[in-house]
This record gives sequence, C-alpha cells and structure tokens, in this order.
Amino acid sequence: MQEKEPSFSIKNWNQTDQPREKLRDKGKASLSDAELVAILIGSGSKNESAVDLSKRILASVDNNLNALGKLSLKQLMVFKGIGEAKAISIAAALELGRRRGGEALVQKQKITSSQSVFHIMQPLLGELPHEEFWIIYLNNSNKIIQKNQLSKGGITGTLVDVRLVLKNALEVGATGLILVHNHPSGTLKPSEADKQLTRKLKLAGESLDIKVLDHVIITEKTYFSFADEAIL
Repeated sequence: MQEKEPSFSIKNWNQTDQPREKLRDKGKASLSDAELVAILIGSGSKNESAVDLSKRILASVDNNLNALGKLSLKQLMVFKGIGEAKAISIAAALELGRRRGGEALVQKQKITSSQSVFHIMQPLLGELPHEEFWIIYLNNSNKIIQKNQLSKGGITGTLVDVRLVLKNALEVGATGLILVHNHPSGTLKPSEADKQLTRKLKLAGESLDIKVLDHVIITEKTYFSFADEAIL
C-alpha cells in the first residue's frame, strides 16, 4: 500500500507556528520576512509550504526586500506556485511599503501653543453644525503622532470613552494628549461636563504617565484653552 505523502500546507502546522496566527498572537515584529510574504501569497504547492516558497523567492534576491520590490510580475511568476494573483499581491504590498517609507520622512507637526492647536483643528471642526470630540496624541517632543475623532454627537453634547482614549495612547506610544472639541453654538464658555471630562481624563492618564496637556474648545473664529486659562 502506497504511503500517503506528507502535507506541506501551513494549515497542518502547529497553530503557534502558522504565520497569520503568529502575527495575531505575538505581533507583526515576531514574523520573519519569509513568513510575512507567506501571508501575502496564502498557500504554496503540494510539495512546498507557502513559507518555504517565500524563502526561495527571497533567496533569489539575496534576502533583500528592496530588490524583491523591483521584480516584475513575470519574474515573480517564474516560481512554481506563484500565479498572476499572488505576484500582484506581493508587488502591491511592497509598493505600499515603499510609499510608507517616503511618508515617514515627512516632518511631524509640532504643537507649540493653544493657537497652533486652533490652526490645525479649526478647518476640521470650526464650521460643523454638530459637536465632535477629538484627541491629539503627542510624543515627548510634542509632535503629533495621530489625530483621532473619538465621538460625534448633536449640538448638546457627545459621548467620550476614557478607556478608549488611553488604550489608543498606549498603542501609538503617546506621552501627551490634547483634547479638542467644538461648540457649534459659538459660545466659548466650557460647560461643567467639559470640566468633569477633562479632570477624568487627566486623572486616568496620570496613572499611565500620559499627560493631558490642554483641552481646546473651538468655534468658527476663535478658541478657548483650559491650559491658557489655568483651569487644567
């Protein structure tokens, strides 16, 4: 009786060794280049796993991702197990990586004052007919890592999840936060709810060494800063 050939499918590997599951459970940095490429191509062939196929492709360019990104679709399709669809997936992913590298060189905006917050956020919030609450996440040089709309509500107010704010701060490596929301009514006076929320976020952030540096209320033409008014 002929013995059954062993399967090289990643599906038959220990789950902790499968690239997708490894990325999910251990983070993207834990994967090798070959494992990342294997996720892109999805499957290998009857006699070769996606990871082994990826290793072979990488070996052909001396394991140089820049060189891999320069291969044409036809050059990728030379490898058994790489059809047009898989070649396109590899080319698209490497092109995204190239573009991301270019964007990383763009200078991050730096917050130097409440006025700079106003100039950055007024175009987003100043003329809205409803209220929105945003968080600006900063690094230790007060440069913007990310701007997130946290909630969107009616003219009377909006709901803010403090846990979500701090979860995202930890994920992006922020050391400082600036709270920003608009008052469609045009009034600059902070409400008691505005003050309570600021205190709540400030207290929660302190336990994680994340500082709330300001809370800026924006209207169409001007703004109010908690830090400038010494009520932070």
